[in-house]
Amino acid sequence: MKEQTLQAKSQIVEEIKEKISSSQSLVLVDYRGLNVAELTELRKRYREAGVDYKVYKNTMMSFAFKDLGLEEFEDYLKGPSAVAFSLNDPVSAAKITTEFAKTNDKLKIKAGIVDGKIIDENGVKSLAELPPREVLIAQVLGGFNSPIQGFANVLQGTIRGLAIALNAIAEQKTA
Repeated sequence: MKEQTLQAKSQIVEEIKEKISSSQSLVLVDYRGLNVAELTELRKRYREAGVDYKVYKNTMMSFAFKDLGLEEFEDYLKGPSAVAFSLNDPVSAAKITTEFAKTNDKLKIKAGIVDGKIIDENGVKSLAELPPREVLIAQVLGGFNSPIQGFANVLQGTIRGLAIALNAIAEQKTA
């Protein structure tokens, strides 16, 4: 019986480690005080954004974080904890959590992890303020496009000036 319990706990730790490794970011929250309707709404928002929300025992999470070299994260594992794993977009879990916490003060943001780096509550809130990935890509591409467009305008102006000068010379010769 004891061996089965140990094996079950080991499987949970492995599941947590897999979720941490496969997610682009995660946010740790204290959900104490939220009623069923509020938790259902939060889970719905997460699900729509492709964020996996799970409640694990702190001891299981502690083992998983230690195994992945994130021992410092253990400091945040006090009291009831749930984790939102952002699988597709590093910003979505932080954005949804921050927006929900603004309208519901019972949800407390504890910390997060982005790119293997631990961030505190303020870091999670800063991450939530970033625009979506598509907007960032568009901004970068727009930045690349501006110098090329300016160069094309310069060339076009030079060619236009050359054409005007040649036209003026041609009109002089015919006159």
